[in-house]
Amino acid sequence: MLIDEYPTMPARLIAQKVSAGAVSARAVLDAAFAALDKVEPIIHAFATLAREEAYATAAALDERIARGEPVGPLAGVPVAIKDLVLTKGLRTTFGSNLYADYIPDADDIVVERLKAADAIILGKTNVSEFGFGAHGNNLLFPATGNPWNSERSPGGSSAGSAAAVAAGVCPIAIGSDGGGSVRLPAALSGLVGVKAAMGRVPLWPGCRDISLPGVSGWESIEHIGPIARDVADAALMLSVIAGPDPRDRWSIPCSDVSWTDIAPLSRGSRVLYWPTWHDQAIEMKLSEATDKAVKIVAEACGLDLTIGVPPEIDVHATFKTMVALETDLTGMRALLAEKPLPVSKAVTALLAESRPFEDATDAITARKAFADQIAKIMSRYDFILTPTLSVTAFAKDQDGPSEIDGNPIAPYEWCPFTSPFNLTGQPAASVPCGLVDGLPIGLQIVGRHLADAQVLSAAATFEAVLPPIGRPPIHA
Repeated sequence: MLIDEYPTMPARLIAQKVSAGAVSARAVLDAAFAALDKVEPIIHAFATLAREEAYATAAALDERIARGEPVGPLAGVPVAIKDLVLTKGLRTTFGSNLYADYIPDADDIVVERLKAADAIILGKTNVSEFGFGAHGNNLLFPATGNPWNSERSPGGSSAGSAAAVAAGVCPIAIGSDGGGSVRLPAALSGLVGVKAAMGRVPLWPGCRDISLPGVSGWESIEHIGPIARDVADAALMLSVIAGPDPRDRWSIPCSDVSWTDIAPLSRGSRVLYWPTWHDQAIEMKLSEATDKAVKIVAEACGLDLTIGVPPEIDVHATFKTMVALETDLTGMRALLAEKPLPVSKAVTALLAESRPFEDATDAITARKAFADQIAKIMSRYDFILTPTLSVTAFAKDQDGPSEIDGNPIAPYEWCPFTSPFNLTGQPAASVPCGLVDGLPIGLQIVGRHLADAQVLSAAATFEAVLPPIGRPPIHA
């Protein structure tokens, strides 16, 4: 019976049942691996599995519960960890030939906290190489397929995490988001993805570790966050992984956020909707469906809605330059000289670039200008709403679509809405808002600086009034 119920059980219910002794952690894990074994040959969500370690963790947890010992808020909950996040003793490849056999000697902070909360790690999920790409293909593993259509991509770079959650393998998973890599795959997979405000969830070692060229980048724009089937489960994971840590100099106190106590959204909230990013293309059907979703939430929630356009700053060129600026190009070139192995087109192109120093200073200045403009906007509005991206799921072996509605587009013109808010560090979430030709789309909710609680309130309220999209065709 549990095997049948498990794929739709929320994390909070699993934890409640396991903690109370109503079901064993072992039985939950049996159900999780039954789900995984059913769908994994189709979707290829995982890079490395941790069966033996998971069963050992479950056995120890069941023994503690039998003795009446207290357990953590994620007791017995199976989770998947993106393969950019370090896991002690468990292979972490970063989707790269350069680290194909790398086994970390330390956990990332979020993994430490998940273990302390008694979650059970199923394994590591597939990514684009070093996260350089909003897709799920690399040179090491089969491309990850979307449970809504296995020939399509779930997006990325947290591709495997989104696919695993959508297919019912686990209720929650860890993703990372340097330019949208939690929100984008959540949208394409019919899930909730949350990027908390910069510093809410600490990162270490990961992108802070200079001993890992290729990994040690994106320092001022990278976030780690939950991918889940609903807002309440995402909030539960945030309650575990958020909070300061002295090893991450960007981390900030979180005492002003009670993650799981989600308040209703206030009627009359002032909302600014950007249906497009200036003249960049967007699928017509997706645009119409997102407009419809915004109308539904505005009427149902009594929003004070304004339709507008983003600031006139070339924030996407700024973002690209900031990525290059924060990447250890010298270290990556030295590593490739030591290990002359094939790497992705994106990594090859980045290492081939040569930029004047003024490119960096111009990007820093433009980032400040954009942040200043957004701060002025947010003084008048509680939220910004946008489509999460401009297309539905594209072919899984592609780095992204080359056209929209038959018209050619520039690389990454199809996802202009997410990376700007990595530059500002604002909290943002994507919630499912409909289907277009049987494929999910997402609505992005962006809050004021540090207004994580308000973003969760909006996400939960919108989730409650938007029509449910159901389960994908490929599921456990």
